[in-house]
Amino acid sequence: MHRSLRGLVAVSLLLAFALPAAALTVGEAAPDFTLRDLEGKEHRLAAYLKAGKTVVLEWFNPGCPFIVKHHQTLKTMNELAAAGAEAGVVWLAINSGAPGKQGHGLELNQQAARDFALAFPLLIDESGAVGKAYAAKTTPHMYVISADGKLRYQGAIDDVPNPGGPVGETNYVATALAELAAGRPVATAETRPYGCNVKYAD
Repeated sequence: MHRSLRGLVAVSLLLAFALPAAALTVGEAAPDFTLRDLEGKEHRLAAYLKAGKTVVLEWFNPGCPFIVKHHQTLKTMNELAAAGAEAGVVWLAINSGAPGKQGHGLELNQQAARDFALAFPLLIDESGAVGKAYAAKTTPHMYVISADGKLRYQGAIDDVPNPGGPVGETNYVATALAELAAGRPVATAETRPYGCNVKYAD
């Protein structure tokens, strides 16, 4: 990235539109992980897959305006997660923010979970190991994993990359989940993620 562009990104909302690293390819096995939620309970991806669940991963930062938009202003994530839960879909939010970075801290995330009325687990990945395994770039950065452990979608939640904009006409995650439920391949399996940069350790 050119230095001037890097500087512009750093002083803005830190939008990131780069596609995920090529090492993580739609159709291949999703990296397994075990993380603890805000109450200290362990969640392992393999356990959900063994139970036959489709899993949605959402990269999360309570200080990011895109997260606030989709959790508090428009309720995008909450409503979609609730609809998915009725169909047996597991939704997991992951915060890969490092200590000292925006959005890090147990109490801050516990308060965000209350403010956003999260009805699904928020997992803490302060080492950033899981985020980097998935090449997560932004908050939100979305992944849909089918019950066979394969990555079926990665990218943006919808087609409006604007923290103040309306709900998108196309919700890529909702569409992917509907296609999987119908036994069809995901037509749009990869899009450019948007949001604030994941706050990894330097």
